[in-house]
Amino acid sequence: MTPPLGIVEGFFGRPYSWAERTALMQFLAPHGYGFYLYAPKADAFLRRRWREAHPAEEMARIGTFATACRAAGVKFGVGLSPFELHFDFTPETKTDLTRKLAALGAAGCEWLAIFFDDMRGDLSDLARRQAEIVDFAAERTRAERLIVCPSYYTDDAVLDRVFGQRPADYLADLGAALDPAIDLMWTGEEVCALEFSPGHLARVAEQMGRKPFLWDNYPVNDGPRMSRHLHLRAFTGRPAVIGPHIAGHAANPASQAMLSAIPLLTLAASYAEGEAYAYGRAFQEAALTVCGPELAAQLTADLNVLQDANLGDLSEARRAKLRERYAAFDHPAAREVLGWLDGAYAVTGEELQTQ
Repeated sequence: MTPPLGIVEGFFGRPYSWAERTALMQFLAPHGYGFYLYAPKADAFLRRRWREAHPAEEMARIGTFATACRAAGVKFGVGLSPFELHFDFTPETKTDLTRKLAALGAAGCEWLAIFFDDMRGDLSDLARRQAEIVDFAAERTRAERLIVCPSYYTDDAVLDRVFGQRPADYLADLGAALDPAIDLMWTGEEVCALEFSPGHLARVAEQMGRKPFLWDNYPVNDGPRMSRHLHLRAFTGRPAVIGPHIAGHAANPASQAMLSAIPLLTLAASYAEGEAYAYGRAFQEAALTVCGPELAAQLTADLNVLQDANLGDLSEARRAKLRERYAAFDHPAAREVLGWLDGAYAVTGEELQTQ
């Protein structure tokens, strides 16, 4: 069983261009990707400056992308992160939220995601406060589906160290306070989960009072450490047997849009093929589909270097040799490798703090 499968563009650093975003969406649509959540961390008007209107030109681009999604049979959604609104849900911020929801609806937002991640959450009544915000939004949005990312969206204790200790029973309290029709996102046992198991997902579903909607942090490669690697390998640890245990599966792609399509195709294959899925073969078939035979062969030959070696540890001579290889290909995936080699996709710690 393949659950609703799609993209959550939710990474830090350099966002996709609208052309890259559209090309990735249109490429994946025939392969089972049925939704696209636009939520780049670099879009300040969805995050720290959410109370301000998008510039008219940018809102027009969002509307154009929404139209392209509809034409491809893909549900278009927006991830709105109303930064620390649970500390300041006043008549003024309610007015701002109403205005923002109306603007997103007018632009063609079919799914609305409200993200409470990446913000302080150590309040004893956090679940109640956030449920109040979600209920308010649910009454005012045109969206047909509402998805919420909790402040604590994984068992990983790193969130407690960074954003404050999670309230006791937070996940259960939030689930109990929300309409059962509203989805709750979950990244797994860790922020970047190695695998998802039916047993773990069943436990989370019991806490939430609904099946979790997966936010899968692969092949994302943002952050100072991960941006030094290209995530190209096929998905593992997402067996088809988890399908009945989840409400949806949103993959957070890598900073390189076209290269992301390689592992993303393998996620669809993992569900479709079930026990017959083989990740090595899946990678080869996906690389061939995305890149053609010659570039796929080159990526296969260099896979260990591109994914496992740290870009900062590569000698200039090694980088020059790689540049020479990929400069020979007139393909967007090859150009992304070249950009990565030149540091165009590097993400700094400052961006993690300010976006």
